[in-house]
Amino acid sequence: MTVKRFDPTAQQAAVIGHVGSAFVEACPGAGKTRVMVERARRLLSSRTATQGIAFLSFTNAAIDELASRLRREGIVSPTPFPHFLGTFDSFLWSFFVAPFGAPDCPLPPRLMPDMERIQIKPYDGARPLPLSCFDKVTGSIIVGSRDLGGFDPTQRSARAYETAAKQIRQSLSEKGFLDYGDVRSIALARIADSTTASRLAAALATRFSEVIVDEAQDCNPDDLNVIRWLRTSGIPTMVICDPHQSIYGFRGGVTDHLFAFRDECSVSKHLPMSGNFRSNAAICNGIVALRNKDHRDQRDEPLGLNKDDATPVHILSYRGTLSSAVGEAFKKLLDDHGIEASACPVLATTRDCGGNAIGQPASNKSEHMSIRLASAVSEFHFAGEPSERIAAMEALHQIILKMEGRLDGTTYRKYLSEGRIKPDSWRPRVISLMDALRYDATTFATPDAWLERARTVLAEYATGGRSMGQLLRSTTDLGNALATPSTLELAARTIHSVKGMEFPAVCVVLSTAIAKGVIDHLIDGGGSETAQENARKIYVAASRAERLLVFGVPHKQARRFGDHLISNGAQVVHGEMIAQ
Repeated sequence: MTVKRFDPTAQQAAVIGHVGSAFVEACPGAGKTRVMVERARRLLSSRTATQGIAFLSFTNAAIDELASRLRREGIVSPTPFPHFLGTFDSFLWSFFVAPFGAPDCPLPPRLMPDMERIQIKPYDGARPLPLSCFDKVTGSIIVGSRDLGGFDPTQRSARAYETAAKQIRQSLSEKGFLDYGDVRSIALARIADSTTASRLAAALATRFSEVIVDEAQDCNPDDLNVIRWLRTSGIPTMVICDPHQSIYGFRGGVTDHLFAFRDECSVSKHLPMSGNFRSNAAICNGIVALRNKDHRDQRDEPLGLNKDDATPVHILSYRGTLSSAVGEAFKKLLDDHGIEASACPVLATTRDCGGNAIGQPASNKSEHMSIRLASAVSEFHFAGEPSERIAAMEALHQIILKMEGRLDGTTYRKYLSEGRIKPDSWRPRVISLMDALRYDATTFATPDAWLERARTVLAEYATGGRSMGQLLRSTTDLGNALATPSTLELAARTIHSVKGMEFPAVCVVLSTAIAKGVIDHLIDGGGSETAQENARKIYVAASRAERLLVFGVPHKQARRFGDHLISNGAQVVHGEMIAQ
């Protein structure tokens, strides 16, 4: 096979050949993975034999993609030492915590990533609350925590919950258990101590010739402080990001902090990559219009295979409740353009919103075991990507372990981390169960008929004298949790799940709940933090499209939205009004 020669643009070549630290601002489709590979190739051609490169990102998917490319190009081996390829969290754990231990704890530190999911139940009959509802230091209930659900923190029983939460945290700390929040706090304390910081800097500079932080828009202010320390400690640090794709607000996103960090760099160290090798001109102009009002001066230039494609952006306006009419209109556009529907997702800020647009039932977040089982089976069989299938498999595995009584007093992640069971020992069994439990309306006359089948299939896992009827009880909501394939051949995906991916076409759905706030922010600036983050999510979703970008927008906002895109240079076609 002939490998196509890489011919970098002037901007890409500047990043590949830059000496020292830099801030790289890359637009969607800029080819940054290719650039990182070529930069690594250049750095390693002149490094000392004992030095490597630290490649960091914020999701396992991003690291896996980069690692695969580096290995395929022969730049790193399957055993990458002295390089490091991992998430930012794992970097902090590996170099700032694990070698030294946790403060005031003689035991070796142990990671427990899902510590915050531990259920606090101070007495029999009490409603369980996750540990995330309680302040790490004081143990007090965090008023306004979304994990509280309908629990009233002013209840007399709140004190019992707080006491129990504090005791559990104390017990975990004494045993050396840490979550990634603890790891970050320890890392920050160590770089704040001048003696420890200088030793850490010397050790890292000896190990690595450069630290490359990809997808830096996904970090939080604490992460950014560590990156700043790396750079000011004399360790060459290249930050690569698109600040407009900061959509992890729950982590304390850093859009404004990132721009401030960029401005700390000299002009010579601020390197743009504004060539888009993914999308056509209409899409490039459309996604520029989705950036913050004050950041549209840098235009993206279409450079790839679709640069001469003249397909316009389409807007589908819908009345009333979002329904499959949007998906049907999107499917017709795909057919008209000769694009395979199965390769083109409907994207929304929530899975339920996207599901509504293709006629699939909303997910059910109930803790009812029958509902959880039905949801896991449905999500496994209609998942849009491997990570969603794995999440569904883990959900079924948790149900099995719970039936067997193996999760009493512990969390699923802790159970796995203690080495009691390996993935290859349970996944084949779970896949087999998923196949046996697949729901088909032609096979099962009613949801309860499916439930009887589930009780039979899972009967061997019941322990403690409980019957399958007690474990898997019938409920009127069961039918809503059992999904059947969409007749439109379309998949609904959350925007978070497709970050970093690309598709021939996408339909981005703005629900009635977010549309006005997003469009007000885009046109006038400002707005609530929620509206601003939702606008960034829409930007991420739209920038996944290669040839055809379609928006589903409530009819009251559709014309305003289309005019906004047109005013920023996008060619737009307004579809006919879609009735409910």
